[in-house]
Amino acid sequence: MSSAGSSLEEIFSEEGFHLDEDQLRKFSLYLKELLRWNRVHNLVGEKNKKDIVLRHFVDSLTLARCFEDLGIDWRGKELADVGSGAGFPGVPLKIYLKDLELTLIESSSKKCSFLEFLKLKIGERYRVICGRAEEVRKKFYIVVARALGKFEKVAPLLEDLSSRYVFVMKGRELREKWLQDYGYRVYRVEVPSFKGSFILWKEVSW
Repeated sequence: MSSAGSSLEEIFSEEGFHLDEDQLRKFSLYLKELLRWNRVHNLVGEKNKKDIVLRHFVDSLTLARCFEDLGIDWRGKELADVGSGAGFPGVPLKIYLKDLELTLIESSSKKCSFLEFLKLKIGERYRVICGRAEEVRKKFYIVVARALGKFEKVAPLLEDLSSRYVFVMKGRELREKWLQDYGYRVYRVEVPSFKGSFILWKEVSW
């Protein structure tokens, strides 16, 4: 395995995520293409490889840990990542969880182009909807969003797209009003680099 692969493996392992060779290969290609496209299209703010791996790849996988800890049945289910950007958290979740039907919803055409290219490059199967989430009429079993915008505007939109669960990654931002007024529950992230972060979640139907 290359030194890049080894360093990736170490970073993921230190955070509690143990990857097989195929997962490492896909994350390595993802990182390589993200850095290459980023020089022209500015897809992410971070330029350092380790920062990108931690802040985007590993942070995305905190949702996988959340699913596991809450006993969410994601296998074979449809998951929509709303406002996916350069693929976060959806693509890392697909690489890690494998048995997931993934749809990425993104309104930026340059980011959609990257996501379509990435799909072929890493050999993953997912669908890209290039447009506004408000215009999507399909329902998904799990709907997730990361750094999408003001919670009060985002939550109703995500719930409209969901047939079962909604997850909103809010970092270290948490307001009691969100729990009281919108009925969300809090999952506290215990992954080492993200302790103190929160994922808000809600079961929209039973």
